[in-house]
Amino acid sequence: MTEPDQLARDAAARAALERIEPDSAIGLGSGRAVWRVIELLAERHGGAPPVRAACASDVTRTRADEAGITALELDGRTRLAVAIDGADEVDPQLGLIKGGGAALLREKIVVSAARRFVVVAETKKKVERLGETRGLPVEVVRFGWEDTRRRLLELGITDAPLRRDGDAPVVTDEGHLLLDCELPPEGDLAALAAAIKATVGVVEHGLFLGMASEALLGTPEGGVEVLRV
Repeated sequence: MTEPDQLARDAAARAALERIEPDSAIGLGSGRAVWRVIELLAERHGGAPPVRAACASDVTRTRADEAGITALELDGRTRLAVAIDGADEVDPQLGLIKGGGAALLREKIVVSAARRFVVVAETKKKVERLGETRGLPVEVVRFGWEDTRRRLLELGITDAPLRRDGDAPVVTDEGHLLLDCELPPEGDLAALAAAIKATVGVVEHGLFLGMASEALLGTPEGGVEVLRV
């Protein structure tokens, strides 16, 4: 990680701390920016931060436990005050691509349980149209995944390779596979998102549209650019 990247991530994480109220129930996504928020929470409160957190990945839960953050289950009785999570791309309308860390399904569940969703990322993640710099992760069931891929390609997606770690396929926390889909350069992404979600064999996709209320984007100089809708 370069020093400008670290400065940007730290700045966004510190800004996120100001959105977390003491004694609140929060959601924590996954990725380095979120893990930095956890570290800063522990530093601010000298261990055992006064919050409860629902965590979107096993790694995040482990880091939160180590920081003394009380675990919270999404049992349908507690509405989270805010969800904090990163993004792989951010467009001017606060549309996001997420799923680079293979936790998009749980991340979307956590975000959907919160009153507000705040994105922590770096300004280099900004794009004019989603899909400019990376593919769209789509989580699919293992059974018949190649046929699911065929149906996705029929929607106008130009490629959808299976994500692998070496020779083995990447498996999500929920035991599913991931296809990294190349989005078309034009067209209605909201309509495409709905069509992907309706495809048999698809569990969830990494388009987070109309979900974020604010994005805190760290700059290489250590400042923060705030985007709101």
